[in-house]
Amino acid sequence: MATEIAMSPDLPTPSLARRITSGLTVLGLTLFLVTFVVPWVTGTAPWGGLGALSLLVPIAVLTLGGGIGWILTLYLGTDPGIKNDNTFFSGLQLRGLWGWIAGIAFTAFYVVLYWFPAVLEGPIRLMDPVAMAITGHQADQWFLYGTLYTVLVLVFGLRMAYRYRHNRYQLIRTGSVSFFQLGFAWLIPHFLARLHAPEYYATYFWPLKPEYAYPPAHGGYLFDAGVIGTVMVVISAVMILVVTPVLTYFYGKRWYCSWVCGCGGLAETLGDPWRHLSDKSVTAWRIERISIYAVLVFVVLTTGLLWLDWALGSAVLSGVSEGFRSWYGFLIGAAFSGVIGVGFYPLLGSRVWCRFGCPMAALLGLQQRFFSRFRITTNGGQCISCGNCSTYCEMGIDVRAYAQREENIIRASCVGCGICAAVCPRGVLKLENGPVGDRYDHADKPLTAILEALGQPPLGELRSREE
Repeated sequence: MATEIAMSPDLPTPSLARRITSGLTVLGLTLFLVTFVVPWVTGTAPWGGLGALSLLVPIAVLTLGGGIGWILTLYLGTDPGIKNDNTFFSGLQLRGLWGWIAGIAFTAFYVVLYWFPAVLEGPIRLMDPVAMAITGHQADQWFLYGTLYTVLVLVFGLRMAYRYRHNRYQLIRTGSVSFFQLGFAWLIPHFLARLHAPEYYATYFWPLKPEYAYPPAHGGYLFDAGVIGTVMVVISAVMILVVTPVLTYFYGKRWYCSWVCGCGGLAETLGDPWRHLSDKSVTAWRIERISIYAVLVFVVLTTGLLWLDWALGSAVLSGVSEGFRSWYGFLIGAAFSGVIGVGFYPLLGSRVWCRFGCPMAALLGLQQRFFSRFRITTNGGQCISCGNCSTYCEMGIDVRAYAQREENIIRASCVGCGICAAVCPRGVLKLENGPVGDRYDHADKPLTAILEALGQPPLGELRSREE
């Protein structure tokens, strides 16, 4: 008699409360999508100004109320702890039909946002009441984008906090990225616009926000903004030259990539359901360290050429430097960080941009790897090789290989999100700050260690592959 093997678990029937909240969310999103379509049919958005409130309020109540209610019912009645049931049987989370639909939808939105903003006229006009209250002006595509971005971080941040409520580190970290996104990346920049000050995001610095360091008349709009612009330039310089190295020395790159940065904030909240899709292969690691440092070189070269052009009075290098600036904005600022970086969440995982392209992550990663107190320590004697840590590492690190050999994890790519420790059933992993000298071999000679690291795969993964 043949034995039947079940290929998928019996998924629990959603509760009545969850079905109701799901329906409300779908209804709200449907109304929001209607705002895209109406201007295509009529040629104009019949709402705008304060009149848009009559449509914005019900959409917000249905979508946000339903979404938050759905999150609460998702974990209602469950005990605190690891919640990864059915992850690998979900089409949305494992590149199934719904996963591809989500990826195409995310990607299409970014393509429209960057290159066809007229398509967004309906949703933009929907944001007019909010924009006028905060900035004193009508909304544009970037106000729409920033508002949606912030709402997603806050709502899915609630999901993240509820999901990992057993882990204090995750609760504090999620609260931090939500706070910085709402206050420093949304409210403050828009209040500055109301004061007719230049746009300034206090959570972004050079090289992630290269235009902050571009010279006058070459995209460096802060230098062209008078006294307040100069103050912003000084703040940015202090942050990248003083504050960033000091904090990275004591806490690793996690202080920025997992606690402050808006890109990381979206990846850790909206992107959490897809963190397990990151490629863990050595080939991906080789591509990663070539691509991310290539982008860093690109932005350094672009900035240097623009300043040289400015010093020479735009008489010699104008075409070259402006070409570099334009291509960097198109290839990196739009296509890589936006279209691929977020659009491909459901296909390649939540940290594609942070892992393969972010120049800030590259810069901080170098210091974290060789000149920082941060490490993830391992207690290999307790490891049962379940693989949860490696599976849910969004940066593609084979954490288990390190744990099995009781080696510190000091990878340049690690953003210190702490999920590997949160999903470990045995308490094998611990995020720590300690003396620099015992983090890795030859830690007392970091320059020698840098040379030895060139061309060699991560130690734990290399040995694992050899065996």
